[in-house]
Amino acid sequence: MVLVPVRHPAPLDPDPGAATVPDRPSPEAVRAPYAAQPSPLVAATGIVLDPRGRVLVLAPSYKDCLELPGGTVADTETPEQGLARELEDELGLSAPVGRLLAVDSCPPGALGRSLVVHVYLVGPLSDTAAGRIPFPDGEVAEARWLLPEEAAEQLPERLAPRLRAGLAALYSGSVAHLVDGVPQPGSPAGLDPAARAALEHAGRYDPAGHRAARPKALTAANVLFTDGSGGVLLVRPGYGEPGRWLLPGGGVDSDTGETPRDAAAREVREETGLDRVPGRLLAVNWTHRPGYPARIRFLYDGGVLGAAEFAAIRLPPAELLEWRTARREELRGLVKPKLRRQIQACLTALAEGTGPLELHSGRRVGPA
Repeated sequence: MVLVPVRHPAPLDPDPGAATVPDRPSPEAVRAPYAAQPSPLVAATGIVLDPRGRVLVLAPSYKDCLELPGGTVADTETPEQGLARELEDELGLSAPVGRLLAVDSCPPGALGRSLVVHVYLVGPLSDTAAGRIPFPDGEVAEARWLLPEEAAEQLPERLAPRLRAGLAALYSGSVAHLVDGVPQPGSPAGLDPAARAALEHAGRYDPAGHRAARPKALTAANVLFTDGSGGVLLVRPGYGEPGRWLLPGGGVDSDTGETPRDAAAREVREETGLDRVPGRLLAVNWTHRPGYPARIRFLYDGGVLGAAEFAAIRLPPAELLEWRTARREELRGLVKPKLRRQIQACLTALAEGTGPLELHSGRRVGPA
């Protein structure tokens, strides 16, 4: 038997000139199927740090194991809002939730629901805030400030990998992708370098995963200006450690296609108001600290400045506080050792007409 669809006559339109609007489901009808789905639980965790890099670990009043601050996201909250609420409710802490460090997708456990955990940086808190944490709702019995590895050793097995991966993401400036606490092959942070190398050698990476998992480097460009009598132009920033002096220059905006030489010219123009084309490359410096991105610095000769050019220097008040020149023997009290070695190497290259030099943490390497 063939069923023939029955066509019902359209209702009379009281206004023949008006457009016909088809029936649409109500917002409640659209929402109902999604609300009935067995969605994962969503939680937010904070890696809360103090000025010394210690991690806040909590001893709940209702269980024996230690935990990191945070909890389940409620109702229509975002993970960031949920973590902010938990910090306020549990610890009386009104600290802003910082950047995302990791996402951990966990299969169903004792509660029978899968869990997605967002891990965020909170702090570093001031010494005052770190030392005055109350427990207003009674869920926390004790708060401990532990060194990162101490915290990882004392946390339950399910939480320690999440902390380690989150800290690795913090130090590397990236994000960790975890499944049940295990960094995935394409995770930009948290994956053991030996495991990454094994995957690379076995040909297990697709191009996207390989690009994400490879270690990253930060690139900067600086310019060495002199005053004709051996003095080097230095600028004092309004950020970072007080009393620290730097060479003019800054980061290379490689994401816009900027080259180191372009960045050197731009930074000098922005920081001093001088519009000068950088001269020859004097040195390239490589600095590495385990767990952090490598730093590459291109150092260019800016030439000799005269009195008129020094008088024309205009510093951006929100960034730099003052400028000065310093002779080689004065650098020790003004500039950090790694940069001081780089400046001294560049001065030697200028005097001897050599270079560009290959430097590692300011020390010359490679053939003489």
